[in-house]
Amino acid sequence: MVASFDGGAMTSDAGTLLLGATDKALGLTRRLAACFKDSHDPVMAVLAGKREAHRSDCAPLAGKSTLNRLERSKPEPTCYARIAADTAAIEALFVDLFLDAHPKAPPQITLDLDATDDPLHGRQEGRFFQDYYDTYCYLPLYIFCGRHLLAAKLRRSNIDAAAGTNDELARIIGHIRARWPRVRILLRADSGFCRETIMAWAEANRVDYVFGLARNVRLTAEIATETTAARAEAERTRKPARRFKDARWSTLDSRSRTRRVVGKAEWTQGEANPRFIVTSLNTDEIDGRRLYEVIYCARSEMENRIKECQLDLFADRTSAATMRANQLRL
Repeated sequence: MVASFDGGAMTSDAGTLLLGATDKALGLTRRLAACFKDSHDPVMAVLAGKREAHRSDCAPLAGKSTLNRLERSKPEPTCYARIAADTAAIEALFVDLFLDAHPKAPPQITLDLDATDDPLHGRQEGRFFQDYYDTYCYLPLYIFCGRHLLAAKLRRSNIDAAAGTNDELARIIGHIRARWPRVRILLRADSGFCRETIMAWAEANRVDYVFGLARNVRLTAEIATETTAARAEAERTRKPARRFKDARWSTLDSRSRTRRVVGKAEWTQGEANPRFIVTSLNTDEIDGRRLYEVIYCARSEMENRIKECQLDLFADRTSAATMRANQLRL
């Protein structure tokens, strides 16, 4: 084996050529830039030989501290914060990019919801210790449709994981239906989003859902027969075994109606592993096993999308002092 280092002029950044071509095709940078108003530094523009701007609402050239001043930006530029971000336009852009990626409306789409940790760096605004993640962090809400990011909403971590979900769903689904009025929409999430307010909103707005449902003594007792059968099979075959049961379920006082619940009675590694989901989909359309194994379990793919945001796009480096600036960076 011979190693040679005389390959000539080489670069490790060739991938940016692909990104540049993608940007030209999507117009992403141009469309994102249109979400900002910039009234910066004409003197710097003269020094750079750019005395005319490409857009009527922007100065020719921004000063070096433009991005750092985003955390103090207002809806309109001021003498102290000369660049202003239209956050509503930025949020809408993500949905527009998703819609534009489809030549025609699909018959059905699935929106995945999840929350994750965004560790803090120092004593930032909204600092709170989150027990589940064992650190001081924010708790952003993510909404994806397949590989498309539709929302990344920064939130404090001293809240319920589903806080603010209804507002985001109303905004995103309203935007989607304005272009695709007949598309069927399914919401998918773990038990952290199994909230009466979200399910009731979905039912009132012609949106289907399948959510994880936290187990309890009553639910576990409901699948006792199936658990016994799964255990017998697992002990006979020495392999994990599972059974499914469909039921109509309601709580004593926290749910507004009876809903369909599917219980998974599983015996694995010498013990029971019960799991439950609640859904608006009926039994005529899909059976419990397929609903759990094919539809619900596919939500784990969303975790890879979140990791891509955090690791590839550095979405966890929200180190500015204020929530607003961190939301723009997220």
